[in-house]
Amino acid sequence: MSSSVAVNPFLGQTEQTLPQVAALLDRVAGTAVTMPRDWYQTKISEGTIRDADLSAALAQFPDAATDVAALKTAAQQGAPVPHALPTVADLAYDVSGIDWPGIVTERIGMWAAGYFDNGQALWQNKPGRGAFDAWRDFASRDLTPEIAGLAGFGALVAQTPAGTRAALVAAVDVLGLSVEATETYFHQLLLGLGGWSQVARYRLWQAELAGSTDLTTTELLTIRLIWEQALYQKYAKEIDAKWAEVGQAHAAPVAPSADHLIDAALQAAAEFAEQRALAETLNSAAAPTAEGRPTLQAAFCIDVRSEVFRRALESVDPSIQTLGFAGFFGLTASHQSFASDVAEQRLPVLLTHGVTSKAGGEADATADQNARFSARATRAWGRFKLAAVSSFAFVEASGPVYMGKLLRDALGLEAAKAPDAQAPVLDPSFGLADRVGAATAILGAMSMTENFAPLVLLFGHGANVVNNPHASALHCGACGGYSGEVNARLLAGILNDKDVRAGLVENGIAIPDDTLFVGGLHDTTTDDVTIYDGDFSGHKHQSHIKTAQDWLRAAGKLARTERALRLPRAANGDDISKRSRDWSETRPEWALAGCKAFIAAPRSRTKGKGLEGRAFLHDYDWQKDDGFGVLELILTAPVVVASWISLQYYGSVVAPNVFGAGNKLLHNVTGGIGVVEGNGGALRGGLPWQSVHDGQGYAHDPLRLSVCVEAPAEAITGVLEKHPNVRALFDNRWLHLFTLDENGAMDQRYDGDLKWVTFKSVVPEGALAA
Repeated sequence: MSSSVAVNPFLGQTEQTLPQVAALLDRVAGTAVTMPRDWYQTKISEGTIRDADLSAALAQFPDAATDVAALKTAAQQGAPVPHALPTVADLAYDVSGIDWPGIVTERIGMWAAGYFDNGQALWQNKPGRGAFDAWRDFASRDLTPEIAGLAGFGALVAQTPAGTRAALVAAVDVLGLSVEATETYFHQLLLGLGGWSQVARYRLWQAELAGSTDLTTTELLTIRLIWEQALYQKYAKEIDAKWAEVGQAHAAPVAPSADHLIDAALQAAAEFAEQRALAETLNSAAAPTAEGRPTLQAAFCIDVRSEVFRRALESVDPSIQTLGFAGFFGLTASHQSFASDVAEQRLPVLLTHGVTSKAGGEADATADQNARFSARATRAWGRFKLAAVSSFAFVEASGPVYMGKLLRDALGLEAAKAPDAQAPVLDPSFGLADRVGAATAILGAMSMTENFAPLVLLFGHGANVVNNPHASALHCGACGGYSGEVNARLLAGILNDKDVRAGLVENGIAIPDDTLFVGGLHDTTTDDVTIYDGDFSGHKHQSHIKTAQDWLRAAGKLARTERALRLPRAANGDDISKRSRDWSETRPEWALAGCKAFIAAPRSRTKGKGLEGRAFLHDYDWQKDDGFGVLELILTAPVVVASWISLQYYGSVVAPNVFGAGNKLLHNVTGGIGVVEGNGGALRGGLPWQSVHDGQGYAHDPLRLSVCVEAPAEAITGVLEKHPNVRALFDNRWLHLFTLDENGAMDQRYDGDLKWVTFKSVVPEGALAA
């Protein structure tokens, strides 16, 4: 949880359409993948979804209904409640009255919390053993199943084959499953383990990035199968006939029903309605752009939270220019913070680190040593407080001593954790040629190759909150769940280097001698900003820095005022700042809730337009993109990551019991890797309910992201042809894709199969004017 990022819960199903995935998850999870129909009916009644939207949706799903009227009637009638096929544990519960599904989940969770622990537990399992091997030792000695009524469970586990695959095959044989049935049945068992199977899949992901593999997912599946085997052997007489029917149902092909098609059509209609609203916003007049050299340029992450601040900053003075770029600023840094040996992977999880850095290359060795001693003392004191022999006595003897801390925390007086004061320093192995190459590529990808301002600020972003297990999810996803100031400061150092600038001239990029780059940090919870001008002592830009700080303070006030309108219990912008220090606040900010669009175009196309903090904004000028390498990078990296974010929010809203993290008030951090609700059970993935709901209504409408790119359709098609995995996202409409014209208006829509249609043929002109 120290570095969590968004994950697309449908990643394994992007080769399928929404109705197909709806049928699959209906079978294996008993969940819908769209909203209840009354949600769509409300939007129809309010006029948000219009007949033109429903008609366009029926063009996509002609078998959903005969006409618009029939689709409206279906929205009023509601949909059947999904029911997953029962597992053996479910059938055993039905005939015995013993909650075997709950017991299985609890016992596997109990073991997994220790096995996967990342250092939170005081007493840890021995490392270096496979999951199946470690579980066999645990389960063969666990008396809980036998006490509950599953006699001989420990002996059965001890007698299973030691090899994972052999044990898996043996369990499947006992269950009598056909090969055809295993695909969705295995999927169901893994999905029922919640976050534990996600941890296993993450290990495989990491291994694959390193060119290796990992068997933990298979081992977890085998563990779950052995529970099924044991329960089947005990209750075979009572459940055999029903289990045979379940096996046949799993063996049948997955096919969407009429209700799945109706739900998909209603979802498409809601998305057409949102795209129409987006088109109206983009058709509005943009704010004028000042001619000549900007007084200040400020680059922010493409994160939707930056859109509000960028718009506010530009409104303060017309000479200010803002830019959007992925928040790791093109530097895949493995960073070591002050007095730490942890390698923080401050880069997108799609990539492996390419550079290493640490805080303050010439840091005072004594200060570093003192900080390490202090950290060790703090850890030792914490372990003493929690140790079995001292915890109760500690509370009795020392409780009153903590009154001061309780008061400081309750009143929000505890000082916020600040980033390293000393500038990060790149490893010397990243030589001049590497730095020149990186600078050239990054500035090109930012479409920032000329007309530099005297002061250029590079802002990473982060969120400083208290008492929030999901705090890292509020940081920069492009920086691996860390705040982004390290990458921003590193890039500023590279671009201020005279030798690098000389190399850039040879590559056609001339940075004026009077231009200073400075890294900074945008706190998205408070909209305060920090400028690290102390990284470059002796500069002559004090007046520019002071003016910029005044502008940034004014912009922060405007941004806080706008954001207060969305946040519950925030009467004004002043309340926003207090939320980050309130240890009882379950919604310190909305993070990326509400995201609906990704726009890659020159800022002049969107400047001043009210995108409401719901759009990822990436600066891109296709006319400067020779060979469309930058376009390819945008579609295969930032757009893919944005899809993960969008679909994580989507899944956490439409299927919160499967893809959400549950109620924050019940969370307990487990193993340092996730949360459980209560004192055990399945690890919860996805987003907490408080991240998508304000207590009265949804803070996020589950709509698949609309990607708008100002570039020739032929160039975009060329990228999709080269990258089938990205193409699948658009072909199966997990993302929607549009081109923008030279005025920033939505021009063409990608219709799948490498074909395009005019936007007005999908959303008629009359619908836009209505």
